[in-house]
Amino acid sequence: MSLKGKTAIVTGGSRGIGRAIAERLAERGAAVVVNYTLSSAAAAEVAQAITKAGGKAIAVQADVSKAADVKRLFAETEKAFGKPAIVVANAGVFAQKVIADSTDEDFDNIFNINARGAFFTLREAARQVQDGGRIVAISTGGTKLFMAGAGAYLGSKGAVEQFVRTLAYELAQRQITVNAVSPGYTETDMLPDQFRDFAAASSPFKRVGTAQEVADVVAFLAGPEAGWVTGQNVQAGGGVV
Repeated sequence: MSLKGKTAIVTGGSRGIGRAIAERLAERGAAVVVNYTLSSAAAAEVAQAITKAGGKAIAVQADVSKAADVKRLFAETEKAFGKPAIVVANAGVFAQKVIADSTDEDFDNIFNINARGAFFTLREAARQVQDGGRIVAISTGGTKLFMAGAGAYLGSKGAVEQFVRTLAYELAQRQITVNAVSPGYTETDMLPDQFRDFAAASSPFKRVGTAQEVADVVAFLAGPEAGWVTGQNVQAGGGVV
């Protein structure tokens, strides 16, 4: 319960890794705001499950690619639970397409959510998070691999990693840590079926990771134990290189 009394925002918290993060932070005592864009029923289910288990949670709709929505997300968080001490910029989309076949719309869709949305979330977090707080952005282990078919996605996540490195220095005087977590192949609906055998074979553990295992890493970085960790990109991919 090391996060008791803390308020956390998790963007894209209605499913997959985002849901696992929201649930893990709640288990550790945080009051959690589960952000979603379209999945209202799924987000409400997450918030209800947390509440039923004895925690505190609400679901708040906001499109993180829109600055006004992000501001409202933080305002509704403060109204419900107080200023956030923890922000997890998790919302993201994946698309598999080679660069030569990618359209302008493909690029805009990925960068609007993954890069623009992360930037707006991190910017508002820099303004609103309590001194001594924790900011975590979700990237991907793919940014350190050579791979075809995901150029726009990997480019958008590369931008997120640079935001993190910069913001860690900008917020250090307020004792706020800023880190990235980079999942490897993880059992979510974002993992294409054709990747599963390759994904399992790529890890020394010979399996795909779980969302809960990634959430454990995020929960550590969100806690008091990680006060001396900042500006890092923590690989949570089961040793995939």
